[in-house]
Amino acid sequence: MMQKIFVNADGGARGNPGPAAVGIVIYDEQKNLVECYKAYIGETTNNVAEYMALIKALQLAANHTRDEVHVFMDSELVIKQMKGHYRVKASHLLAFFEEAKKCERIFRKVVYTNVSRNTAFQVAADQLVNDALDET
Repeated sequence: MMQKIFVNADGGARGNPGPAAVGIVIYDEQKNLVECYKAYIGETTNNVAEYMALIKALQLAANHTRDEVHVFMDSELVIKQMKGHYRVKASHLLAFFEEAKKCERIFRKVVYTNVSRNTAFQVAADQLVNDALDET
């Protein structure tokens, strides 16, 4: 088990709603790739896909650490809701938010950061989303 890991997660739908997928890249403090994950998740909205990516990312992170996880996403909405800066107003997102908060409790510390979709690891996560969509 590692002390600290870094996770870039992305979810997306082609059309909103539309066919959707998640992509996750996990790496260590030295920026070595630890795990990649992609999955088609069916028809849904972008925001639901982003939350599903976060939940899966936290579940996968638990295989590598119980200590500190740094989560990077390009979804400002999800990051600000998880940090408590925005309330979850959309009732259909509340269950996803609550599930993510439950997953968060596995770790000693979770840090959320909103990043540009153009950062290297976020580009890789986005590519996994597109690969999963292309494969369906």
